[in-house]
Amino acid sequence: MPAARSLIVWLLILCTGLAWWWWQVARGPEVAAYRLELRPLVQRVVASGEVGNQSVAQVGSEITGVVAERYVREGDSVQAGQLLLRLQDDEQRARLAEAEAALRQLTDSLRPQAEAALREARHNHAQALREYQRREALRQRQLLSLEQLEQARRIERSLRVALERAELAAAALAPGGSEQQVLEQRLQAARANLAKTRIHAQVAGTVQNRAVEPGDLVQPGRTLLQIARADSREIILPLDEKNIAALALGQPAQVAADAYPEQWLAARVSFIAPNVDSSRGTLDVHLELLEAADFLRYGMTVSVNIETARREQALVLANDALLQRQGRQAQVQRVRDGRVEALSVRLGLQGDSHSEVLDGLAEGDLLLAEPAQVGQQVRVRLLPGLAAEQE
Repeated sequence: MPAARSLIVWLLILCTGLAWWWWQVARGPEVAAYRLELRPLVQRVVASGEVGNQSVAQVGSEITGVVAERYVREGDSVQAGQLLLRLQDDEQRARLAEAEAALRQLTDSLRPQAEAALREARHNHAQALREYQRREALRQRQLLSLEQLEQARRIERSLRVALERAELAAAALAPGGSEQQVLEQRLQAARANLAKTRIHAQVAGTVQNRAVEPGDLVQPGRTLLQIARADSREIILPLDEKNIAALALGQPAQVAADAYPEQWLAARVSFIAPNVDSSRGTLDVHLELLEAADFLRYGMTVSVNIETARREQALVLANDALLQRQGRQAQVQRVRDGRVEALSVRLGLQGDSHSEVLDGLAEGDLLLAEPAQVGQQVRVRLLPGLAAEQE
């Protein structure tokens, strides 16, 4: 009996060893594989960028002057028409007072004098005309010499010229006349120059930076403040040039600031730069936000997902199974009847973790995640599918 029991034990050990050999060797090693599935697929370009502005107003001075006061600083919100800077205005105020005084002098002194001179000239001419007419009548009756008549005629003509000059002077100084127009234009110019010492915001927005302080001498052409227009936030992405083919204007996108990772904002592609930065190999893409985002700040880093294509049903394969990839062609290894075989497939949509298989495979095929020897007997361990581009 003891010998029989020993024989049975050895037989069990032998059978267990044979079973282990058959499981580990005869059936081949265990390999990781993906199953080709039919499911929705969304192709996205994932990148990071920064918050920019579609429009930044450059604020400067129209005249040369010295800054007297500054009323805003970086980060301040301003409204259109709000006072930003004031320049010293002593010279402009003096010119305004001079123009106002000249206009008052016209109405209070020069115009009354011209009107009085016109009345006197009219009276003198009328008197000289009557004297000439009287002497002319006497001359016709041979009671006056020709010389006396000519003398009266010369006086009448001289006074008539003086009358015309007085009329012209009075007309120039009259209400609405040329002299008043000149002085009023000079007054308007003086007021305009005084107004230029007050620098106001032309647009509503946020002050991005300032380059001026009280006491600084400023000149036309120099930027003193920069104001980002309200509601002009946009996202600027330096995308790798390999993504150019997938991009198009109007494509939807999702944006999340690194400082607020839970708040995703809807956006769309609004601009694609015409040139590639050769030094970096990138292309600038701008996204327009479709909703208000007051918490965003200029220069803030954001993460972006741009939806470049979508399939409601597609054969989806994890990119780990693409052992060799060149453009739209790729090499894969399929497991059929427990053995490894090599295949060439054509790809459609391509994402960071998944790709669409257009032909060469069928739904349910098992594809190795790592290369193995073609023709080898293997056992498959299924890997879970990735979901980076899937919904």
